[in-house]
Amino acid sequence: MAKPWYREPWPWFLMALPAAAVVGGIVTAVIAFRGADGVVAADYYKRGLAINEELSRSRLAAALGIEAELRVGGIEPGDFVAVRLIAAQALPPEAALRVRLVHPGRSRADRSAVLARVGTADAGRSVEYVGSWGEAAPVAQQPAWRVVVETAQWRIDGDAMMENGRLARVFRLAAKH
Repeated sequence: MAKPWYREPWPWFLMALPAAAVVGGIVTAVIAFRGADGVVAADYYKRGLAINEELSRSRLAAALGIEAELRVGGIEPGDFVAVRLIAAQALPPEAALRVRLVHPGRSRADRSAVLARVGTADAGRSVEYVGSWGEAAPVAQQPAWRVVVETAQWRIDGDAMMENGRLARVFRLAAKH
């Protein structure tokens, strides 16, 4: 006498493969819907325009031949910040300068300072700005930072390193072509 079909291993094996594919598809759909990324940036056009503006400000800094010497007393709020600009051409007569210390992983830990112009020399090709860091979130030991020195017209940036738990006291930044 022949065994019934459900007692044979081959029909079960042949049904298990499509059933596994269905279960896998359901699991994949659940994961996809729970972790949907959505639109990367709703204002992508405005962001693109801002990037183009940033690039044009960097090109102007390169055309002016701007170099910056940044001196800091630390990275905590209220610590001293000074910038001395040296350029191949006379710099625009801006009363203020913005310095940003950008944390690579946490934007809330960024430092920002608006510096006031305190002196000019060499027919406007050397300018000194002084100020202090504004309020910022506490930050753990971070070895590398991005430094941005900018005005409404031009912008330069570079990398800064921590040494012995403190930000290096003097950095030199130059505009890139």
